[in-house]
Amino acid sequence: MARKKHSSVEEEAQIDMTPMLDIVFIMLIFFIVTTSFVKPSGLDVNKPKASQSTQKKSANIFIGVSASGVIQMENRQVDIERVGANVERMLAEAPEAAVLIQADKEAKHGIIVKIMDQVKQAGIDKISVEADKD
Repeated sequence: MARKKHSSVEEEAQIDMTPMLDIVFIMLIFFIVTTSFVKPSGLDVNKPKASQSTQKKSANIFIGVSASGVIQMENRQVDIERVGANVERMLAEAPEAAVLIQADKEAKHGIIVKIMDQVKQAGIDKISVEADKD
């Protein structure tokens, strides 16, 4: 009979893994929700070289400009007059957004200035132009 009591004690000593799994799933959901996903412009551009360029990872809005003057935002082509409206829409989703312009080194300067003007009119002062380090 003493043997039977001993085996019931062993059965009671098992570890329940359910609370640990609950915590792991809650942490997984937290990290998925709080992660900000990078949305590249969708253009393959040949960026200009700059000896004083620095890395900035805080940009939320990417605008790509090809050598031929094609503007892309969120992997779709955008007309120059619609850049401001698109930036305003994205700004409503992320109020602390910054803009990163990924322009080809052969892109015309006037297009970049128009894009920067539209972005400023939309209400964003944090604008960066991407370049490769020399």
